[in-house]
Amino acid sequence: MKYHNLILKYGFYPLSIALVLTLGPLLSSVPSTAHASKKIEPVRVVLKNGITILVVETHALPVVNISVTVKTGSVYDPPEKAGLSSLTAALLDEGTKTRSSQQIADEMDFIGGKLSTGGGTDFSTASLVVLKKDIKTGLDILSDVLMNPVFPEEEVERKKKEVIGAIISDKDDPGSVASKAFYKAVFKNHPYGIPGEGDEESVVNISRDDIVKFFNTYYRPNNTIMAVVGDVDIKEVVTLIETYFKSWKKAEISFPTIPSAGKVEKKESVLIDRDITQANIMLGHVGISRDNPDFYAVHVMNYILGGGGFSSRLTKEIRDNKGLAYSVHSGFDINKYPGAFTVSIQTKNETTQVAVEGILVELKKIREEQVSDEELNDAKSYLTGSFPLKLDTNSKISSYLVFIEFYNLGLDYFDAYKKKIEAITKDDIIRAAKKYIDPENYVIVAVAKQKDAGLKELE
Repeated sequence: MKYHNLILKYGFYPLSIALVLTLGPLLSSVPSTAHASKKIEPVRVVLKNGITILVVETHALPVVNISVTVKTGSVYDPPEKAGLSSLTAALLDEGTKTRSSQQIADEMDFIGGKLSTGGGTDFSTASLVVLKKDIKTGLDILSDVLMNPVFPEEEVERKKKEVIGAIISDKDDPGSVASKAFYKAVFKNHPYGIPGEGDEESVVNISRDDIVKFFNTYYRPNNTIMAVVGDVDIKEVVTLIETYFKSWKKAEISFPTIPSAGKVEKKESVLIDRDITQANIMLGHVGISRDNPDFYAVHVMNYILGGGGFSSRLTKEIRDNKGLAYSVHSGFDINKYPGAFTVSIQTKNETTQVAVEGILVELKKIREEQVSDEELNDAKSYLTGSFPLKLDTNSKISSYLVFIEFYNLGLDYFDAYKKKIEAITKDDIIRAAKKYIDPENYVIVAVAKQKDAGLKELE
């Protein structure tokens, strides 16, 4: 932040900046100690123009966190213009009808606040953190950025060059190369198979007119969720949001039809040769969507399999017992549409084959044998016990609130999560494993020195 400029100009710290210097990093991560012994009970309000607002009051410090989700992401990008959603979100704060990008940055610096925007797969985001006394200024800037961006041509071109540079740089990262190749192979003819940032050709194809059209189509109040957590009065903050966003007009939105992700029906390998000592491997297939009723059984099952760090089966077998890798991990993407189930590992080129064989043994085992009482109880204890840590700052709570609303999980989610995890049985685990893990039909991607790795192409 440009405190030094303000000191040189005025000879003193403005009051808000003095407070920020005192509070330090607490602005972005205010501990939610008020909720440690109290249930989180959000209040939900829908404005006339369609904005869904979720509010949680906490008065530990005079700080307000606002998380915004606009229900559009790279899943709605035209394939030939992949990266459009990400570019649109990144350019929101690069100039409005009344403020330049520098003015936005200077105003936020002056009040010691933080403003950020970003694109994602299923949705795009904006976040604001300000001191309570500066909430009007913060909302004025936030509303301007969300309602009135002008997407200056020079900023569009600058950002495109920046994105293309990052895409080119990723080609030197074996992990990034493996990930992109894996998703492309698993999600053929589906948006999840295309990187959210696009590729060199698609980003070049994006024009300012494309960005303006995308913004005007999807950035509407009736397509927006706003969560507010902090030192606020519920009625007062709802009134403020209504005031600052009153000119934002709702509109009918026609979303593109998203095709179903085809099931992986055979073994398929993608072998990419690189002169490296460590093979980067991803193995998996299409998984589940967040609204799948089996989500909680899958969640517990995956913790036992490979999502539980050092306590997981994959880590114990592949890392500890066989010494084939420092880390190995399994996971299910959390998406609006069925995402990927993946197992990822880095191992020496020479041990690639034995590592893959070990992974497949564990995938078959969890489908065929019930987990132990100890494994199930440990998984439940960790998942329920660590859940409060996901809510230990106001920023995390506000982010979780928009997540809950987006996926329609219900305002009782903070209590329901624990109950649903605790209700999972050993029979649920084996049923979920049999249904959602397939050790016979999968895609495997290996970025390695193929001569030493020794994997064979599968078709």
